[in-house]
Amino acid sequence: MQTGRTLRIVSAFLAAAVLPLTGCSTDDPPSRAAATTAPAALRPYYGQKIRWHACGGGLECGTLRAPLDYARPRVAGDLTLAVARKKALGPGRRLGSLLVNPGGPGGSALAYLRGYAASGYPRPVRERYDMVAMDPRGVGRSAPVTCLSGPQMDAFTQTDQTPDSTAETGGLTRAYRRFAAGCAARAGRLLGHVSTVEAARDMDVLRAVLGDRRLAYVGASYGTFLGATYADLFPARVGRLVLDGAMDPALSTERVNREQTAGFETAFTAFARDCVRRARCPLGTAGVPAARSRLIAFLTRLDSRPLPTGQPRRLGESLATTGVLSALYDDGAWPQLRTALRTAMDGDGSGLLALADVYYERGPDGGYANLMYANAAVNCLDLPPAFRTPADVRRALPAFEKASPAFGRTLAWSALNCAYWPVHPTGTPHPLHARGAAPIIVAGTTRDPATPYRWARSLAAQLSSGTLLTYDGDGHTAYGRGSACVDSAINAYLLHGTPPPPGTRCT
Repeated sequence: MQTGRTLRIVSAFLAAAVLPLTGCSTDDPPSRAAATTAPAALRPYYGQKIRWHACGGGLECGTLRAPLDYARPRVAGDLTLAVARKKALGPGRRLGSLLVNPGGPGGSALAYLRGYAASGYPRPVRERYDMVAMDPRGVGRSAPVTCLSGPQMDAFTQTDQTPDSTAETGGLTRAYRRFAAGCAARAGRLLGHVSTVEAARDMDVLRAVLGDRRLAYVGASYGTFLGATYADLFPARVGRLVLDGAMDPALSTERVNREQTAGFETAFTAFARDCVRRARCPLGTAGVPAARSRLIAFLTRLDSRPLPTGQPRRLGESLATTGVLSALYDDGAWPQLRTALRTAMDGDGSGLLALADVYYERGPDGGYANLMYANAAVNCLDLPPAFRTPADVRRALPAFEKASPAFGRTLAWSALNCAYWPVHPTGTPHPLHARGAAPIIVAGTTRDPATPYRWARSLAAQLSSGTLLTYDGDGHTAYGRGSACVDSAINAYLLHGTPPPPGTRCT
C-alpha cells in the first residue's frame, strides 16, 4: 500500500474509461480579457483555443497547452493536458463550466466525468452547467507519470510492509528506492513539475480559455486541496467551489498519515459494528474488540503463510490489508468485504486480492493505471516526507498503533515512501485562507476513513469564506452518497450561489 496525503479510490467502473480524440471539431473562443490581463509570458496560454472533438457518450474532448515550468514559460517546454466536457443539457440559462476532480492525487478526472459526473450528477446541475474535466499534469492522459512495468508493480505491491527484522526492513527500503528510481528514469523533468500549485495554475488557464470569469468547481478528497490551493492563489476568480471530503493543508505529512490511520480505524469500527450483528460475520459475533482481534490475527498469519488466489500472485499480509482498506472507503462495499474475508478465512484469497487490485487500479491484463505513480509524484513534491529513515518510523510506531491497532504498522511504514524520492519537495504545510473569495462549501463526513471529519472543520475555519456542511455518516465524501439533505444543499449552492446556513448537519 502507499500513502502520502490521501488517496481517493476511483471506482472500478471509472478505471477503464477511455476518451478517444476523434470526430468533428468545434472551437470555443478564449476569454480575451483573461488573455490581455495575464502576464505577458503567459498570454499565449490564456489566449489559446481548444479544438473540441466528439469522443463518444455525448462528450467532447480536446487538449490544453500549459508551461512545464511557470517560472520559465516557453523556455522549459509545454505540457499537453487532456480535457473533456459534456455540454449543458438545458433548458434554462447556462451558468458556465463546472470543473470536477475526483481526488487522489492521481485519479483521472476524465474517467470520472465519463463514468459518473456527466450522467450521474443531479440533472438540474447538468442542465445549467457544461460538465468539464481535466486530468491534472502527470495524471491519466495529461503527460502521465510512469514508474514501473506491470510485473515490477506486482512485486512492489507484495512487498512486506510490516518488517519484523533488519532484512525485511532492507527489503522494504529497497522497494521504495526502486520505485523512486523507476519514476526518475521514466518521468524525467516532469517529476519536478507536478505540484498542486502548478496544477491549480493550469486550472486558471482552463477557466480563462473556457470563457468563464470565475471558476465553478467540485473537488473530492485530494481535489479539495487542489481547489483550496486555487482559491488561495486566485481568490478574486473563485465562483462556486465545493470541497468534499476535505484535506487540512496546515498539517505535516506525518500528522496527516497518523490521522488518516485513525480515520481507517473509525471506519473499521463502523464496519465491524455492523458485521457482528450478522449471523455469518467472518469476524465473529462477540463484539467489535473481538472482531478487531480476529482480523489482526488473520493478517498476521498471512505474513508468513500467504493464501492461494487462483493465479500466480498469492495473498500476503500487504495485499490483504490493502484489500480491507480499499473496501472501507465506501460502506456500500461492506457486503463485498464480508464475503472476501469469509472466503479468505476459508483459504481462498481471491476476493481480497480483487479489492486490492481495485485500489491499485490493476487491470485484468496485469497493467496498472498511473494512479499510484502520480500519487507518489504529487505527494512527494508537495510536502516534506513524513519520515526520512526507518528509525523515524520505529519511533512513530506506538502512536500509529494507538491510532489503529489493526492498520497502524502498515500505514506507518507506507509513509516512508517519499524518503527516497529523487526530487526535493517544493512546498510546506500552511493554512489556506483565500481572503476575499466568494463563499466556499467545505463538506465533511463524520466517519470518513481517508479524510477525517476534523480536517473539514479545520479547512472551513481556515478559508475566509468557508462554510462547513456536515454529513453524519460512513464512507469517503458526502455529495451524491444518498443524503438528500447534503445533495439539496450543494445543488442549491451550485445553482443559486447560496451556501447552507452555518452549522448545517445532515444524515
